[in-house]
Amino acid sequence: MLIPLTSQSFAQSEDKLAILETSQGNIVIEFFPEVAPNHVANFMNLTDSGFYDGVLFHRIIPGFMIQGGDPNTVDGDPSTWGIGGPSHSVNAEFNDIKHNRGIVSMARSQDPNSGGSQFFIVHQNSNFLDQQYTVFGRIATDESFETLDKIASVETGQRDIPVNTDEVKITKASLVNRADVTDLLQLGEPERVNSSQETPLQPTEGTGNQLFKNEKLDLAFSAPEGWFLQEPERMDENTPDVVAVGPKLGEINPVISLRVIEKEGKTFDDFIEEKNELLQEVVSTGNLEIVSQERLTINGKQAYVTDAIGIFESGGASFDVKFKETSFVGNDKFYTFAYSNGIDDFDNQLPRYDESIDSFQILSEPSKEETFEQTEQVDEGGGCLIATAAFGSELAPQVQQLRELRDNTILSTNSGVAFMTGFNQLYYSFSPTIADFERENPVFKEGVKLAITPMLTTLSILNHVDIDSEIEMLGFGISIIALNIGMYFVAPAILIHRFKK
Repeated sequence: MLIPLTSQSFAQSEDKLAILETSQGNIVIEFFPEVAPNHVANFMNLTDSGFYDGVLFHRIIPGFMIQGGDPNTVDGDPSTWGIGGPSHSVNAEFNDIKHNRGIVSMARSQDPNSGGSQFFIVHQNSNFLDQQYTVFGRIATDESFETLDKIASVETGQRDIPVNTDEVKITKASLVNRADVTDLLQLGEPERVNSSQETPLQPTEGTGNQLFKNEKLDLAFSAPEGWFLQEPERMDENTPDVVAVGPKLGEINPVISLRVIEKEGKTFDDFIEEKNELLQEVVSTGNLEIVSQERLTINGKQAYVTDAIGIFESGGASFDVKFKETSFVGNDKFYTFAYSNGIDDFDNQLPRYDESIDSFQILSEPSKEETFEQTEQVDEGGGCLIATAAFGSELAPQVQQLRELRDNTILSTNSGVAFMTGFNQLYYSFSPTIADFERENPVFKEGVKLAITPMLTTLSILNHVDIDSEIEMLGFGISIIALNIGMYFVAPAILIHRFKK
């Protein structure tokens, strides 16, 4: 078999390949020593020593990967499967080869330098792993891909462990010369990460969660730690843009997905109506029951939440599944998160979903932290004229209530966030100067305190009303602004006019 010139740097005519003889067929692996020499040497040494003989592919997630190489799976307690390995580890050799179907990569813990013997073979493209795990080879024959598909399709139980372990055993692993393998595929150069790739996933500080960020989709959110993130190829309009698959603790894997839809002139009401029409079609078949639906404001964003119970069929078996779906509206897109799990295990993983929802950010819109970062910095430095005037006085509790009102009520709507962003830009263009005068002149400070008292009183009105929508926020907000304009500008102007007469 001729080897194409484009792959000569990765596959010399006399180099070694690995053959994994499994219960489902053979898997032939060719190596990438140019980008991961230590991992290739490690895998070859373990293979040559018989280390992999008898081990299982102990973790199988169809559509993602199959993982094997743990010596504990030979005769160890299944509760230890996934944590075994040799007495040594291999430092990371992250490279720019993409985790496409058939790629062989080193499994590891959160420590990048913890690779040992466990490896995984990518079942379907999983490019969220790129440059986060060490790619050191790929499968190289038609039979290898057929065997991969067979192993990926076996029945699994809790923790994605195969139910029948005899179906996923590596009976023998050996090294052979490339020239001795006659049915190699002409695969060419492996696909590489290019400069336009989105930011690689990184643990979110303080949580250990995976931060997914995509400029094109205009979003970022944290997925649960230990769940596998994928960006599946779009097959139709219902294909999610991002999927996070959790470990199987019950009958099925918990899944969090996100779909992004262009507005195309539609309002949020139009979007909700279309979504409910589609849901009703499923309800009419008897396979879905709507438990509740409500319109909310979550982290300052308009949201629509649906809870439902349905029937999911897979492999000829039916499962009772519970769903939770949360849709948000952005500047030019709708964002729909969905969480599904078996009814018995739904509540166990619900907090993970809530964490993802709470972390969701539309990148083109300012977050609360960004909107008020300047506010808090100036407050701490004494540059806020209201805080300076109220400090140590009877107005201090009112100012604190005003801050709580800002964070809990005004920022619960997009219009409130937009107003406060503009207000801050104007207010802090002059506020620090006045605050300095207040500190230098106690009489001036008392004058400012008297001047702001009517405004604080009018703003406190918002503490006694229920604001659950953009329309209510706009209504009350405009009314209070008009009231303050009347007190501070219109009334004095009328009085001055009368005095002049």
